[in-house]
Amino acid sequence: MDQSERGGIATAERSGVRALTRGPGAFTAADEERQRGVRRMKLIATGALAAMAVVFALATWAGESGAGAWTGYVAAAAEAGMVGALADWFAVTALFKRPMGLPIPHTAIIPTKKDQLGRSLGDFVGENFLSEEVVRARLRSVGIGSRLGGWLAVPAHADRVTAELATALRGALTVLRDDDVQAVVGEAITRRAEAQEIAPGLGRLLEKVVADGGHRRVVDLVCVRARDWLERHSDSVMEAVSGGAPGWTPRFVDRKVGERVYKELLRFVTEMRDMPGHPARGALDRFLTDFARDLRTDEETRERVERLKRDVLGRSEVQDLIASAWSSVRAMIVAAAEDERSELRMRARASLLSLGRRMAEDDRLQGKVDSWVEGAAAHVVTTYRDEITSLISETIAGWDAEHTSRKIEAHIGRDLQFIRINGTVVGALAGLVIHTVAHAAGA
Repeated sequence: MDQSERGGIATAERSGVRALTRGPGAFTAADEERQRGVRRMKLIATGALAAMAVVFALATWAGESGAGAWTGYVAAAAEAGMVGALADWFAVTALFKRPMGLPIPHTAIIPTKKDQLGRSLGDFVGENFLSEEVVRARLRSVGIGSRLGGWLAVPAHADRVTAELATALRGALTVLRDDDVQAVVGEAITRRAEAQEIAPGLGRLLEKVVADGGHRRVVDLVCVRARDWLERHSDSVMEAVSGGAPGWTPRFVDRKVGERVYKELLRFVTEMRDMPGHPARGALDRFLTDFARDLRTDEETRERVERLKRDVLGRSEVQDLIASAWSSVRAMIVAAAEDERSELRMRARASLLSLGRRMAEDDRLQGKVDSWVEGAAAHVVTTYRDEITSLISETIAGWDAEHTSRKIEAHIGRDLQFIRINGTVVGALAGLVIHTVAHAAGA
């Protein structure tokens, strides 16, 4: 074999490989095995046709030789068997290619009508599988709510769902960029805070705190800390008072005044700490009550609070605080998702088990779940039915016609060869019956 011949063979092999890899996919080992089965069945079906031809020839020869009337019955059966075998061979072959290469109309149906078959298949799927009535009826008969509830009520299944949810949560948090999330969270918080007036809400909250006496513990704490601070810094207080005195006063007078002021301050704070009914406490209650009312009703006070809010939100420190809060929350969630004994996963597992038990026992809840699933599925099929059916037709239209024909033949060709064998047998029996009836009628 010379170089040109080897090159031609290699080119042909490459072309064959390309032909097998176009369209719906390359021939797999399973496809090759199916194709060998098709070839074996073709040999059997063709052998049946050849056997009928041999029987017909022998029966005809025997009849001409005077072997008896029985040869007519055998010849009629063999003749009809050949007709049946040839007719079914033509029908089966016409599905995949033109019989004997002849341009007979309505043959090679799959290669020539591939696109039309694809559209018909898409329409068939859309009308019989993707209609809202069919989907709802099928889902209703399945009883998804009851089955899902029973499945979730099993602890092992709840553990599995919890683990999958934790994996999905970790994956989602890993994919998200911190800068993007921080920007979105910061913008959302800022926009919400700017759109909502906070003064009336603060006023109502402060009124409730004062009415319930919740501020008194704060006052107690401030008084205790103030007295402790005065005791530790007595010299500083007296120096501050004496330092503010005029320069022409004697220093001993300044010290006396400083000591007097310090003692009065210490007495005032001590009395306020020890006397719940101290006048200063009552004055503070009245001040807070008036301030709470102003927060709700006074326009000037409310506007000042809004300006303060905008100033605070505009500070870079506040935006940095919002950004850092997301980082902390993200780290906390990831750690909880990774820890099988974390409170987050344990609560999720308990919630799934509780939901499963309720769904398994509560007919009303089952009905709600079934209704939700049916509604969602119906929405999908009614909204995207055309896209799904067009996917079928467009995919089939993109397949290589010859390769598609070979692929389909590999899958169903073996069963089609039984049609040829059955046609041979049924034709022979029909021929025998017709010959017998005709012979009996002539007699």
